[in-house]
Amino acid sequence: MPAVAPSADKTAHEINKLSKRLHRLVGQAVIDFNMIEEGDRVMVCVSGGKDSYAMLDILLGLQKRAPIRFELVAVNLDQKQPGFPEHVLPEYLAKVGVPFHIENQDTYSIVKRVIPEGKTTCGLCSRLRRGILYRVAGELGATKIALGHHRDDIVQTLFMNMFFGSKMKGMPPKLVSDDGKNVVIRPLAYVTEADLERWAEHRQFPIIPCTLCGSQDNLQRVQIKQMLREWDKRHPGRVENVFSAMQHIVPSHLADRNLFPFAALQATGVADAHGDRAFDDDEACSASPSTGEAMMTLRPHAMP
Repeated sequence: MPAVAPSADKTAHEINKLSKRLHRLVGQAVIDFNMIEEGDRVMVCVSGGKDSYAMLDILLGLQKRAPIRFELVAVNLDQKQPGFPEHVLPEYLAKVGVPFHIENQDTYSIVKRVIPEGKTTCGLCSRLRRGILYRVAGELGATKIALGHHRDDIVQTLFMNMFFGSKMKGMPPKLVSDDGKNVVIRPLAYVTEADLERWAEHRQFPIIPCTLCGSQDNLQRVQIKQMLREWDKRHPGRVENVFSAMQHIVPSHLADRNLFPFAALQATGVADAHGDRAFDDDEACSASPSTGEAMMTLRPHAMP
C-alpha cells in the first residue's frame, strides 16, 4: 500500500517540537559555557551551508527573548570560488534583517596554486580563512566569533585526533583563538546534525555548496563521519554517549602524566568505599543498557 502522507497538524507539531529543542539546546550551551554576555557583539560566520544558516536563525530567535542585550553581525567570506552565487547571501541576510558584512578574498586561487591536484585542500583553506576572519572580527569590533560546528562535528574531531594525531583532543564549545585576541564560540555544540538537516529543510535556507572541497570523498573527516553514522544507525545512543563522555573526563583513569600525578601515588593503608577497584569488571559493562545499545560480555580466557 502507498505510504500515507503525515497530516498538516502532525507535521506542524513535529516542527514546533524541533524548534523548541533547537532553541533550548543552543540556549543551554550558551549558558553552560557563558558564550554570550551582556553587551557582546557576536560575529556569526555564515558560509552558506545548513549549519551556519541554522546557527544564525536560532541566535536571532534567542536574541529576541534573552534577558541580556547583545548584537549579531553576520559575516561571509567570499573566497572567489568559480560559480559562487554572490547574490544569495546578501539577499538572504537583508531579508532577515541582520547587519552583515561580505569579505572578498581570493583564497581559492591560492589554495589551487599551492595544493597539488588530488590532495586535500581543507588544511590550507582553513588556515587562510581563520586568519581573515580574525582580522575582520577586530575591524568590526566583535567580542565573540560564532562558528557553526555541531555535536557530530565535535565527536568526529575527537576520533580524527585519536586515529590520525594520537591525541585525545576534540573541538571545544568555547576557546581563546590562537592569536590570543578572539573568543570563539560554538553555539550548536549540543545539537545533532540530523536536527539541523530537518530544520534547514523546514526553513528552506538557500544552501550554497562548497565547490572547493565538497567532492573530496576520501577526506579523513568523511570516513569518520560515515563510521559514526553507521554506529548511530546500528547502536542508537552510542554517539551521544561519546559526546557525554567528553564532558565527564576522569584524568586518574587515563594515562597522561601531565594531568595526573601517577608517579607520586602511594598506598594509604586506609580503605575507601569510593576508591578504585583494580580487578573488578568495569561498571559500565555490567550495568543495564540505558540507550538500547547491546552491551558486550567480557569472557576470561580459559585457564590452561
